[in-house]
Amino acid sequence: MPTESRPGHVALIAGLYEDVSAVTTGWKLNPVNFDSVFNQSRHTWSWGSPDILPMFREGATPGRVDAFSYSEEDEDFTADATKLDTWVFDHVKDFFTQAAGDDKLRAAVNEDKVVFFLHLLGLDSTGHGFRPYSQEYLRNIQVVDAGVQELVASVEEFYGNDGKTAWVFTADHGMSDWGSHGDGHPDNTRTPLIAWGAGIRGPDIVADGAVASGHDEFSSDWNLDHVRRVDVDQADVAALMAHLIGVEYPVNSVGVLPLEYLDASDEEKARSIFANALQILEMFKVKEANKMSTQINFVPFAPLHGRGLSSQERVDKIKSLITSQDYDAATSECKDLISASLQGLRYMQTYDWLFLRTLVTLGYLGWILFALAFVIQQHFLDNAAMRRWSSPALVGFLSTLTGLFAVIYVQQSPWTYYMYAFAPVFFWWQVWLSRDALIVGIPLLAQRHGPHRYAGLLMKSFGFLIVLEAIVYGYFHREIFTACFVLGLTWPWFYGKVFVKRNSTTVFLWSVSCLAMSVFTLLPVIKVESLFQIHSAGSLMLAAGVGYIAYGHRLFAANVKTIFNGKYMQFLLGFQCGLIALSMAVTHSSVKSIQAKQGLPFGNQVVGWCILGLSLLALPMHRFTPLRHYQHQLMVIFLSFSPTFIILTISYEGLFYVSFCAMLATWVQMEYLVYQQINSTKEARAKNEGVRALDLGDNRIALFFFFFIQAGFFGTGNVASLSSFSLESVCRLIPIFNPFSMTALLVFKLLIPFAIISANLGVLNRIIHAPPSALFMIVMSITDVLTLNFFYMVKDEGSWLDIGTTISHFVIASLLCVFVAALEPLSGLFVGGPGVGEVKERKE
Repeated sequence: MPTESRPGHVALIAGLYEDVSAVTTGWKLNPVNFDSVFNQSRHTWSWGSPDILPMFREGATPGRVDAFSYSEEDEDFTADATKLDTWVFDHVKDFFTQAAGDDKLRAAVNEDKVVFFLHLLGLDSTGHGFRPYSQEYLRNIQVVDAGVQELVASVEEFYGNDGKTAWVFTADHGMSDWGSHGDGHPDNTRTPLIAWGAGIRGPDIVADGAVASGHDEFSSDWNLDHVRRVDVDQADVAALMAHLIGVEYPVNSVGVLPLEYLDASDEEKARSIFANALQILEMFKVKEANKMSTQINFVPFAPLHGRGLSSQERVDKIKSLITSQDYDAATSECKDLISASLQGLRYMQTYDWLFLRTLVTLGYLGWILFALAFVIQQHFLDNAAMRRWSSPALVGFLSTLTGLFAVIYVQQSPWTYYMYAFAPVFFWWQVWLSRDALIVGIPLLAQRHGPHRYAGLLMKSFGFLIVLEAIVYGYFHREIFTACFVLGLTWPWFYGKVFVKRNSTTVFLWSVSCLAMSVFTLLPVIKVESLFQIHSAGSLMLAAGVGYIAYGHRLFAANVKTIFNGKYMQFLLGFQCGLIALSMAVTHSSVKSIQAKQGLPFGNQVVGWCILGLSLLALPMHRFTPLRHYQHQLMVIFLSFSPTFIILTISYEGLFYVSFCAMLATWVQMEYLVYQQINSTKEARAKNEGVRALDLGDNRIALFFFFFIQAGFFGTGNVASLSSFSLESVCRLIPIFNPFSMTALLVFKLLIPFAIISANLGVLNRIIHAPPSALFMIVMSITDVLTLNFFYMVKDEGSWLDIGTTISHFVIASLLCVFVAALEPLSGLFVGGPGVGEVKERKE
């Protein structure tokens, strides 16, 4: 994990699973600065992608690896990618033709321990551009099959059919049905492995009518039930290749030699797996020695020390078994030793888990309480409860921090450990200083619930936590958000029939919005390109803009109508509507051209970029107008991002954007009506003072905001399948493979709903006179309730799907706190001005 090109190739060729963060290093030339099969070989010749080959050439011993690549411009997702594979096959054939007439080159390729590596990118590019169930993909498979057949024949002929060439055919990752990869779904982690030639045994075929071992539902329709299926881990391929060419296993390899693939005697198998076991055991010993030299009270790994035989006794036993020619027993002992060594490596890797988990948990809990105390003190008690300093307490916290730092220093732990230790001490110190805010504020909050004040507060808090846990569950099952939207229909009725009747139009729009939004989290995350859905969304966007131009003046007072009907305002709104119409036209043209395999026309690419830039430029242009009515500002923001949700979508994302914006605008109006009903007696004071103190109802607003953040993400995708956010639409602007730019566009599209949310909360914050930053601060404390949940769900064992999903959940939840903090200034940028809902008077 992740199932991307660099981690996959590192596992196959170096035999180790690189850190997850290394995925981005594969997007630029970043040498594989550790041992690999290529580095162990006498010489390696490689052909293929300029994104992969240089990593191993630059990371190996100088002169050890030769790399021949096509240009980056050839990696066009909108064109016929079979040319990438035919380029490789043609150049390999030319290479052997040259070797036949070049004595020096012929001598080099006839040496032992040489590797020829063919990187065939065509299928990956075709899958991204046309999806793996397309005719284009099937044709690319035929091209590769024919190319491999011809290549094998020509290479064997070059070597005189001496039977000394081994062939390994595999892949670095799979692909989902929607043409993406990156997560731990089985479609992305299952890859083919076919080996034949020197040193490889033939297929293990069972008698007619019987089913060979290794098969499951996935391979039931292959018509190969009579052939044994032998699965291996990706890193095991490196061990297999090293054995086949007769070189040492890569130093850091955790791959286990798959003996079932070998055509060798029992003795050869036993000695080979023994060498494999010694190599992995040596890695464990090095890590153990490093950890032992720094730990204050080191606890060794029992299976290789105190429990049963020690590692050295196990090695001696295996040697004795090989000497006595008991190869089956020796092989079994080697496998046990490898298993224990790998478990020992994991033990060393997770040695500090208990210490770190304790610090992290205390840090999150401290932050939640600190944020709660800050909000109560600043926005509920009006600073009535002052922070109290205590010298003995300060000495205690400083002593704790000093002790933690001393332990970390003595144990030579990474610098990040200091941050893990500092965070909980700092936050709990802040909680201690603000303890009066909690002591005074919580009873005051409870008083709002009458005679059963504490019971009422506990009930609301319990309901609050239930919603948060439902959101956690929604990370695994998107349908939970559908249920939440349906339950949202009942919200207006909590304020009585009179309220519903008085505000029937807004309540009706709220109900329609909830029902519309409930549909999207039931739709599949696997999207198929649909011009009909793209045009439907664009038509709704255009209709909203034109309707606003024609009838928007009815929303405003007389003095505002004059400004709204001014030439500059009408021009800007008309300009935005024109961009929406133009984006629909250029997207239609681009899709048709790409589907016809004619590539992306350069003119379409230029126009698409211009539309994207001009649509965003229109947003600050509205700042030059004096109109600051909040409904106008929300419409301007909606129109500004609409072209993006036409150009960069392939299916129902545009419809989601329209529904989402409509729901947020309705939510703002609903909250304003609720505020007017509940706080009518305080309204005059609030207007005079500019802001008001927070009350318990504001927690509901914060919870709604937090829920909408989740809905903005899950409405079109799924954290369990991050690759459900397809790169297909990005190709309408960037047809040539450029991962940084493509990812930037994709992230920009994903962040737009959050920008809309921040703008709506900024509007709401002002029209209900809530103190600045208060609601954002409440939301920031909420986020870490999710983070703690996902922190204890993180797995590093089991299926790649489980591992990848839990890590993704935790990372996203962790970033939410930072993300919410960034949304606050963004909301000020969108809705800033001389007061939302007001008009700046012109000076004569």
